Amino acid sequence: MTTMIERPAAIDASGSGAFEDMLRTVEELDTPDGYKAELIRGKIVVSPWSKLRYLRPMRRLRSQVEAYAPEGHVTETSPFLFTFPSSERGFGPDLFVADEAAFDTEGRHADGAALSLVAELTSLSTKDTDWLDKLDTYGRVVPVYLVLDMQVQEITAFWDPSPKGYRSRTTVPFGRALHVPAPFDFDLDTSGFAVTPESAEGESEDRGTATSGPA
Repeated sequence: MTTMIERPAAIDASGSGAFEDMLRTVEELDTPDGYKAELIRGKIVVSPWSKLRYLRPMRRLRSQVEAYAPEGHVTETSPFLFTFPSSERGFGPDLFVADEAAFDTEGRHADGAALSLVAELTSLSTKDTDWLDKLDTYGRVVPVYLVLDMQVQEITAFWDPSPKGYRSRTTVPFGRALHVPAPFDFDLDTSGFAVTPESAEGESEDRGTATSGPA
């Protein structure tokens, strides 16, 4: 039986061996509908998919990004796992743009190198990962990373990845246009991205459990 939780639950993957073994474990998980499994800091983390009230901003974001996506790239909000073997991470972005050829396989996870853009919409339970672990990992590979901070109602664009992370960033409040750099190169209309602020007290009532594991 799988317990449904509101906050991410971490499963110790230290006994799974190599990164490829952890990926196989993720593939074999019976993840409940509405949940996704990611590999974060040596743990398999199962967390809820985006909240219902995030639908509108996500659709507005997708429609604009999709119009400027590089040729041959697809824009999706489906819960696909992208892997980053050098960092031993596997993430399921809220929204992604990736080379369509990366999906011409029988596997259940795609190479993170196929991504041209990722976007994460923060929640109280996941924003630390979005701002820290994902930022560090995406910043070595993915050309553009958008963080929609739903709690402070700002959006940040990171670009120009390097072995030490992104070299450039811009932050604007929701409602102001944000330039999304190459390979997209357009001004994103962020009006309509704001949602009612979350209640930290309400979220704290539904905490998952975490077990220790390697960093």
